[in-house]
Amino acid sequence: MTSDAMMHSDLALPGLRRGKVRDVYDLPNDKRTGEGRLLIVACDRISAFDVVMPTPVPGKGQLLTELAAFWLRKVERKGLCPTHLISTDAADVPDAAFKPGGTTREELEGRIMIARKASVVPIECVARGYVEGSGWKEYQATGSICGVSLPPGLRQCSKLPAPIFTPATKEELGTHDQNITFEEASCRAGGPLMEKLRGLTMAVYEMAAEHALARGIIIADTKFEFGLDAHGTVLLVDEALTPDSSRFWPADDYQPGRAQRSFDKQYLREWLEGEVAAGRWGKQPPGPDLPQAVLDATVRKYREACTRLTK
Repeated sequence: MTSDAMMHSDLALPGLRRGKVRDVYDLPNDKRTGEGRLLIVACDRISAFDVVMPTPVPGKGQLLTELAAFWLRKVERKGLCPTHLISTDAADVPDAAFKPGGTTREELEGRIMIARKASVVPIECVARGYVEGSGWKEYQATGSICGVSLPPGLRQCSKLPAPIFTPATKEELGTHDQNITFEEASCRAGGPLMEKLRGLTMAVYEMAAEHALARGIIIADTKFEFGLDAHGTVLLVDEALTPDSSRFWPADDYQPGRAQRSFDKQYLREWLEGEVAAGRWGKQPPGPDLPQAVLDATVRKYREACTRLTK
């Protein structure tokens, strides 16, 4: 992992789309199969409260790529679902992608995925094994999450009797995804497809949760994205099971009834809440510059999660 941070990539490729963390480009179709391909670059941007911070976290993109690729390959080996992943080797990026003064091949090492193109299903597929976050708020108000009735008396971060599927809308950058019922997701994406995605989501979550717990990490919840390739095959796409898309808790410190320590952006969020309380920030763009201590603590948590889960 290099010490230099990458806030944005700069490549001579068409179709650039920038998300909160990743830059996505179009690649030429595969010469052998004719299938469309994408280049996904995990930069070192970090977001909180749907705002991308102005300070990158050095090495974060490489850690996310390592962990996401680990899970995608594991999902495929287990025969659970095909994925979009083709390669993580920067040597496979075509020479034509590089231009004078732009991002170099060396700078892409460890932070890219070459992926199959897919038409993304506009539903976030969320699996929950514990009740926290928006689910906890909804449960307190209604006794259910996304229309799934739950037993009374659950506390914050309680383990659910069995994991549940709680879909959400997939909103534009800067807008919160909204929890919806399975029926509404079916109206948006089609009932048979959502039945399939629910089954895939729960199978992948349960496999990953078992793997993680054996390594001292609780995966409280996680969200997946799926897409359809040119042949209509469902693919697991985007990242998967990283601290950016999941709640990872240390199992040896778990205690329901309170917020948990976490292998994610918790330290950053707590610091930002302090800035909000002090009247220095209002949870709107632009975010405040991040001090070195926050950057160090954040990447340390990401690195620990990656090491525990992949080694």
